[in-house]
Amino acid sequence: MTKQQARLAALQNQVKRLDARLSKLNRASNRYSWVRLGVFVGGATLAIGTYYAAGTGLFWLVGAVSVVAFGGVVRYHRQIDRTIARYTIWRGLKATEIARIRLDWPHIPRSKRIEPQPDHPFETDLDIAGERSVHQLIDTATSYGGSQRLRAWLTNPMPDPALIVQRQALVRELIPATPFRDKLSMNALLGSDNPNERWDGDRLLAWFEQHTAARSLRRPLSVLAALAAVNAVLFVLNSAALIPAVWIASFLLYWAVTFSTLRNTGDVFEDAASLNDALNKLRAVFRFLETYPYTNRPALRKVCAPFLDAAHRPSVQLRRLTQIMAAASVAHNPLFWLLFNSLVPWDVFFAHQLSRAKADLKAFLPVWLDVWYELEALSALATFGCLNPQYTFPEVADGNAPVVFKGQMLGHPLIPADRRVCNDFGLDRRGEVAIITGSNMAGKSSFLRTLGVNLCLAYAGGPVCAQRFETSLFRLFSCIRVNDSVIDGFSYFYAEVRRLRALLDALEEEHVYPLFFLIDEIFRGTNNRERLVGSRAYIRALVGRNGTGVIATHDLELVKLEQDIPQIRNFHFREEVVEGRMVFDYKLRPGPCPTTNALKIMQMEGLPVDVPQPVG
Repeated sequence: MTKQQARLAALQNQVKRLDARLSKLNRASNRYSWVRLGVFVGGATLAIGTYYAAGTGLFWLVGAVSVVAFGGVVRYHRQIDRTIARYTIWRGLKATEIARIRLDWPHIPRSKRIEPQPDHPFETDLDIAGERSVHQLIDTATSYGGSQRLRAWLTNPMPDPALIVQRQALVRELIPATPFRDKLSMNALLGSDNPNERWDGDRLLAWFEQHTAARSLRRPLSVLAALAAVNAVLFVLNSAALIPAVWIASFLLYWAVTFSTLRNTGDVFEDAASLNDALNKLRAVFRFLETYPYTNRPALRKVCAPFLDAAHRPSVQLRRLTQIMAAASVAHNPLFWLLFNSLVPWDVFFAHQLSRAKADLKAFLPVWLDVWYELEALSALATFGCLNPQYTFPEVADGNAPVVFKGQMLGHPLIPADRRVCNDFGLDRRGEVAIITGSNMAGKSSFLRTLGVNLCLAYAGGPVCAQRFETSLFRLFSCIRVNDSVIDGFSYFYAEVRRLRALLDALEEEHVYPLFFLIDEIFRGTNNRERLVGSRAYIRALVGRNGTGVIATHDLELVKLEQDIPQIRNFHFREEVVEGRMVFDYKLRPGPCPTTNALKIMQMEGLPVDVPQPVG
């Protein structure tokens, strides 16, 4: 059993235990539903019977005992339901991890708001974002901000060696910290009314940006407080028949000022109430980060330092905000709203307090959110490493190191482990180009993506699908999946030419980082003669420049360039025909491909093809 299979078996056993626990808790919850009903009906019946049998004295005693008993049952029932909610979310997290190991795509969540960028140097070609992508496989974030942060790391065209080292250290710390990663996700999901929807902080940040300055309500609040005091004094004097009912005039003035002030503040409470779900989620997450013991996790503690500032505890600040909103919720009861606002400037006072609380939080919230997003992206990479213990952390050289790209047992993480074939590959000279030939379906395009995806993972700071991986810092550019555009009037060939021109422009840039390029089938959109002429010229333009890369092609004429250009190296994939079926081993071998299979495939599928017979 491999390490990953052992991890899968452990997760499956954990899900079974959680299912058993949830089944037991659900039965207990159902029982307590009947107990609540029984206590309520029994208590009411007993109290009524006591009233008729023994009078009001014993009635109140029995009633009080019944209410206390009912409240105790309700409280314990709610505790059971909260435990069920936690276990349900936990079970969902583990089931999703099983799906990630199995590459069970229908059960792996995907952010629909994060789509691939067609003009990106490599995102579309390498399946970094979108449906069944590297991002979807790795992304465990509960927030759009964390998900977008991870995507930005995977698609960054300019790697930063300091950040790579820093992220690797954090991911290494987080891989064994499964409870931390699980609780970070669980607290975010528990605090949400809709656990299936990712949390979006943009609306909350926009609300804070639109905050009313605290002093803007200070003057009208002072006026209203004075008028409320005057109203009370005049009303008392009038009730004592000492003065006429002049309090009516001051009361009308009081309400005129109140309405004018509330009209200028807008729907501040309505906006705050609509963000209650977002604030609850933040409180749960931030409270967890404040109280977590960062023992033996110095790198993680450093990242979470903003949550450990005793003078500005996020949970305290957010609790103050929710308390203000709770007090303002009296507006949902018209009778109480009218009573409270008639006696004191209730709404204006809490609008003032809300404005002050927002002003205080405005400076801290972006920092807290940034740390949370960072932790979610780091936790996603750590979960990826935890679910794939056979992966390794790459050795990334700094910008002054010689150009190097060496991988042992390189594989593609989007190919199931039981079908994945790994290869050794390396390039160690600037200006070197590897040409890979092979038959259709032999694995050339997948191998190009294998190289690119592992570079993206390495530069993001995560583990790579390899036994060992060593790389310099490169700018990555690919030309693998070219699409024409009917809307823009681009044919496939013209779109390919534009893409190859952009690659050549990037190669010609004077940059401290060389370019690492991946090209699949140069000029496939034109005829054989022009493709050969153009491909030879283009490859000659790539060789010896500020970059290195790999080109996959069917054109066996291009392998002859190795004889004239020492920086070109040939590799190939091959196949065999066994009992009338094409068999591929997907193993990379040195040298040009000795066979092709297009005519064989046509013949096997029953097309009228004349297969040339070998001579001699």
